[in-house]
Amino acid sequence: MNAGYLIAALVVAAPLYVVLAYNRLVRARNMLQEGWSGIDVQLRRRADLVPNLIETVKGYAGHEHSIFEDLADKRAQSFAANTVTGQITAEQAMQGALGRLFAVAEAYPALKADANFRQLQTELEQIEDQVQLARRYYNGVAREMNTRVQSFPGNLVAAAFNFAPASYFELGDEAARTVPKVAFG
Repeated sequence: MNAGYLIAALVVAAPLYVVLAYNRLVRARNMLQEGWSGIDVQLRRRADLVPNLIETVKGYAGHEHSIFEDLADKRAQSFAANTVTGQITAEQAMQGALGRLFAVAEAYPALKADANFRQLQTELEQIEDQVQLARRYYNGVAREMNTRVQSFPGNLVAAAFNFAPASYFELGDEAARTVPKVAFG
């Protein structure tokens, strides 16, 4: 009789566990998508600011044409990226291009004193802070998703329903890990 109760409990508990595990995986996937959307929004805001920054710097440093073309290309790559890995690569390239742009700006004291340039730098700094926050949120939910997908017995449910581990949003290049230097004086 006890074996009958045990089997009945297992028959009821196993499907209940699968439903609960599946729902946790769906919630984690949705949070992951929300986190990615936050990163995407901030990167798009930054990319939208870049043309204004370029035009301001162009007025002072017109002969630095290759830097402007490179930054415009990197901006286009950022818009074209549609995967986490692709966006990470585009992000690394954009960070490098912005760093070169600010290096050019350092060579022009009148540019550093221009109110429009200072405002654009401030906005860019704020956006960089928001990008960093969005990255941390995304990586936190990616960690949660990966834990659910890779932990036993949840991994059995994840495999049955084709849930896969998420990629972390990491910058591989040490130089890209730093925010471009913004100096006002």
